[in-house]
Amino acid sequence: MKKYDVVIDVEAENDIFAIYTYIAINDSVEKADKIYVALRKTCNRLKTLPFRGHIPSELFDIGVVEFRELHYKPYRIFYSIDSNIVSIHCVIDGRRDIQTILQERLLR
Repeated sequence: MKKYDVVIDVEAENDIFAIYTYIAINDSVEKADKIYVALRKTCNRLKTLPFRGHIPSELFDIGVVEFRELHYKPYRIFYSIDSNIVSIHCVIDGRRDIQTILQERLLR
């Protein structure tokens, strides 16, 4: 089975840190640690079978098909695949205004 390298870009790292910080402040450090580890594991699962994710409907509807997403509810992990590299572009709470965030960050 082919292995892919997973690269988490700076903005996605910032997203994960912001999620961690929010949970640590508003809930508990223990829960923040758990979510942090789970998000990282979910990203790293893309080393095998990165095509398991689907094209986000918000992007598909406007004809953009180069990005895929994977869920760790309520979080949505947006990524692209190029050759043998999976690039994680953003990790967003699915309860936020996804359409606006994607337009600002992925469709520049």
